[in-house]
Amino acid sequence: MINLLPSILSILIIVQCVLGSSANGFIALVNCIDWVKKHKISCADGILTALAVSRITSLAIIVFNWYGSVLHPPIYNSEVKAIIHITWVVSNHFSLWLACSLSILYLLKIANFSSLLFLHLKWRAKRVVLMIFWGTLVFLIFHLAVASTNAKMEMNVYKGNITWESKLSDIAYLSNVIIIILANFIPFTMSLTAVLLLVFSLWKHLKRMQLSGKGSQDPSTEVHIRAMQTVISFLLLFVISFFAQIISVWNSSTQQNNSLTLVCKVLRALYPSSHSFILIWGNKKLRQAFLSFLRQVRCWLKERKSTGNLVSSVRK
Repeated sequence: MINLLPSILSILIIVQCVLGSSANGFIALVNCIDWVKKHKISCADGILTALAVSRITSLAIIVFNWYGSVLHPPIYNSEVKAIIHITWVVSNHFSLWLACSLSILYLLKIANFSSLLFLHLKWRAKRVVLMIFWGTLVFLIFHLAVASTNAKMEMNVYKGNITWESKLSDIAYLSNVIIIILANFIPFTMSLTAVLLLVFSLWKHLKRMQLSGKGSQDPSTEVHIRAMQTVISFLLLFVISFFAQIISVWNSSTQQNNSLTLVCKVLRALYPSSHSFILIWGNKKLRQAFLSFLRQVRCWLKERKSTGNLVSSVRK
């Protein structure tokens, strides 16, 4: 059973990455076609497209990392491992912060508050989101500096006695854990704040609707709920991926490549692959395009089946 586990998990990794890449490719393709037709793209569609591209990159890195570390370890030397880690840092940064920017954009576009500060931010939603996103590049540079320093330590650039190398290894591990926590905690906190404010905005909206006797079924309520579903699903999948990442880092520091490490690597692929389907279902344009695609596939299968039956009857 233990020997069978890597094979089973390899199949799960491949299935997740194929489905996730297909969903993200669909998001990017639909938005790019719409961009070409209209000669413009909305802020939300731009974020979704960039998010899809970053997640396709992340899934490709996950597959290569799995192949090198589990299926073919000889090619996974220190240099390759360093390149993979730095590429992952970049793609994961953009994936997290683009998802966080989408949460903030939903909050500013959908929520209704009478605060002057909120109204000021609401009127400048696109500019606010862009400023937050570009501001995070400073954090990315710092993260890359720490990652490259840790990579140099692992490649034995720093020479010294065994005690000194052990201390450098401990420092590298500690700095890696701290930077991972900070890199994940900040966008998580901002997205959590956004969803809590959306919940409060929805509660106020429903209260106003009940007082006016209009009921609770209206377009604003539906928009609130869909935005909350998208952000909450992102947070839940993000938490799973975060703890899987922390466990993987801890196991790598103890030189363990056990079953738990392999399961954690599979769980890390769950976030960039699964959340894309939720984004498709929560976006009206993407949902309609996806349903239209499914209808076309079903019609094509029916035509192919009827053609096959006709050929069979002719042969008989």
